[in-house]
Amino acid sequence: MQDLPSRPSLERIARKWHDLAEQRLDYYTELYRSGRWKHYYTEERFAVRMLEVIEAAKRWCDLAGRQRSEKTQAASFQDDNMRPAA
Repeated sequence: MQDLPSRPSLERIARKWHDLAEQRLDYYTELYRSGRWKHYYTEERFAVRMLEVIEAAKRWCDLAGRQRSEKTQAASFQDDNMRPAA
């Protein structure tokens, strides 16, 4: 039987996307810490964007089958505290 051409595994692809999501989380965290976000966003819009970035990082972490890093866990804690009470 002839082998199929080598293709990247879905797991490897998910890990790469997870790495990108973590980099994006780092960027938005630094944007927040430096206060530069005020040049580009309103407070409400930045909060919504930050929640989206945190959710994407958590989702890709789960898809990649990785343990959540300390920064993702910390962002998740902040995420939970930013949500309005029901």
